Amino acid sequence: MRSAVTDAGKPAIAYDAHPSRASRTPFELQSAMPNLDFTLTGDYVELHNLLKITGLADSGGSAKQIVASGAVKVDGEVELRKTCKIRAGQAVLLGDTRIAVKASE
Repeated sequence: MRSAVTDAGKPAIAYDAHPSRASRTPFELQSAMPNLDFTLTGDYVELHNLLKITGLADSGGSAKQIVASGAVKVDGEVELRKTCKIRAGQAVLLGDTRIAVKASE
């Protein structure tokens, strides 16, 4: 988060309140990333339903908006289809959260 100290309404000093992610190694970034495991009960789950079920979206409507905004990646690629079928072995990324989708046992 950027913060600034002001003097007479003008920014005097700007600083980062949080350490830069650019200085972290890929391993540190992956370790800091929240991981969720999702076990399928069928052959697939639609992307917007996965976001809702895992609690990353408050409702089905908000899940659809999140997908439409381009904020979701499936297997490293931006996915814009709200009803995209997510199958076992795929990974879904939203912000810093990674969902690993697994088959039921």
